Amino acid sequence: MVPGVSGGSMAMVLGIYDRLISSVSSFFKDWKGNALYLIQFGLPAILGIVICASPISSVIDRFPVVSMFFFIGLVFGSLPMLYKTAKIERLNWKYALSFIIGVAVVVAMAYLPPMGGDDVSLEMSVATFLLQIVTGIVVAVGFILPGISTSYLLLLLGTYDYVMLAIAQLNIIALIPFVLGFILGVILLTRILEICMQRFPQLTYMMIMGFLIGSLYTVYPGTPSGWEIPLSILMFAIGFTIIYFVSRKEASLEKA
Repeated sequence: MVPGVSGGSMAMVLGIYDRLISSVSSFFKDWKGNALYLIQFGLPAILGIVICASPISSVIDRFPVVSMFFFIGLVFGSLPMLYKTAKIERLNWKYALSFIIGVAVVVAMAYLPPMGGDDVSLEMSVATFLLQIVTGIVVAVGFILPGISTSYLLLLLGTYDYVMLAIAQLNIIALIPFVLGFILGVILLTRILEICMQRFPQLTYMMIMGFLIGSLYTVYPGTPSGWEIPLSILMFAIGFTIIYFVSRKEASLEKA
């Protein structure tokens, strides 16, 4: 719901990213346990959207700079635990390069010009069908990877208006290829991510931390002024403190 703050980023910040990826990619290894976990995650998420959508939108509209510094604090508060989770004993050029690539990918996306025109048609053709499948697969990347906005990916691919119009008109037929591509992308990407986390955990975590830091470029609201300065500092500190201690608590529970 927050512009520039992806769901993947928040899952990583809160320390549940690995479990979510594993629950989807290895669903049938323990389908009952994974289904229960995804339901426990999904239902409160839907409830949170319903309850918090209006208040959060109002706060962001009225205090855009201050509220964004709170989310920046959340990201920074998660970095110490993420670094510890990566179990990096000593930095080297491979880890640094992986981190830089992660930052560069997210920042570079901000400079890519959106495609598409003013005329939007929901007429289905073979070309449209294939394009929407590819779009769904690509958007799944933004859904899974922290720091990458799904809505911005739709803009880059020139299909944002198409998807939004189909949703507004409840045109299920027009959305079917997009949904199929999205599901396929999520399944494939989560499996690839799980493999990367198992085989190359340090490099994967460094790149993900790069995604998170890179996302701050699009979230940063500018330098606060006047009364916004102390409030921005306070909200940054609150966001940092909340996630830092939540992540430490989560780590201690896992060890127990």
